[in-house]
Amino acid sequence: YRDMRRLSGLLMEGDDPVGGQWNFDHDNRKALPKNLTPPNRRRFDPDPVTREVIDMVAGRFPDHFGDLEPFGWAVTRTDALAALDHFISVCLPSFGDYQDAMKQGDAFLYHSVISPYLNIGLLTPREICERAQEAWSRGEAPLNAVEGFIRQILGWREYVRGLYWFAGPDYTARNHLAATRPLPALFWGAPTDLKCLSQAVDATRRNAMAHHIQRLMILGNFAMLVGTDPGEVHHWYLAVYADALEWVEAPNVIGMSQFADGGLMATKPYAAGGAYVNRMSDHCKSCKYDVKQRTGPKACPLDSLYWDFLARHEEA
Repeated sequence: YRDMRRLSGLLMEGDDPVGGQWNFDHDNRKALPKNLTPPNRRRFDPDPVTREVIDMVAGRFPDHFGDLEPFGWAVTRTDALAALDHFISVCLPSFGDYQDAMKQGDAFLYHSVISPYLNIGLLTPREICERAQEAWSRGEAPLNAVEGFIRQILGWREYVRGLYWFAGPDYTARNHLAATRPLPALFWGAPTDLKCLSQAVDATRRNAMAHHIQRLMILGNFAMLVGTDPGEVHHWYLAVYADALEWVEAPNVIGMSQFADGGLMATKPYAAGGAYVNRMSDHCKSCKYDVKQRTGPKACPLDSLYWDFLARHEEA
């Protein structure tokens, strides 16, 4: 990431990073205040070609998991640029503070929601980063938001791409923790009493999108804790998300989310219990389970699953 900053000149003052440090992540883990309402997102009416495809999918795959309506994604460069403009001007200023937050009934919060356009080429990485930097230069977005956003593209996305090609074609078959359980039915919409999981699956079904904390710390965390076959998890993510090209999806799932590569990508499993979900969301307040109870029928299952995961894999 630092080499890419130096190479591109993004957020640099000569040889030094602006603000005197490379990473402002310590400013980017705030819970969403109760009285803060995220903005409505820019959506686009389907054009005739898109409408034809929607009708075809409805006829051929009537029992498919995902919702077809309402469809609001951009399908042209002009509309993708309009979506980028909306994010930069309306959402980027608050993106950094709340990029790890989750809110019941709000799937997007302040996230960019432009990764599908980036991954199919309607937008380019450099122009996105430059637009974010320009917002900071004009004083329209704080440095912690702009640095965190640029790092996801210039740093993380490039790292993921490099790792995918370095690891080779057998990467998606890795299973370091010897996890063999089938994918839980809740991932395909079966009822679950866990509010955090139901919210993440519902957002996925409605939008073909969930932000990175929902994917990593809710869905991925649960799949890993219960010992789900990482190959099945990989195929689910690849099927349900609009931005899931394999080169970007597989390392994030096999490596970061499921730790199935044994630490090639990340230094530790991203495992968490209910306390993390409670700290970063409002889900626990309306959940059937009590995140503060450690034992008994009302105790949050994520806690016992977390400790069981550590016990099962203590040696590894």
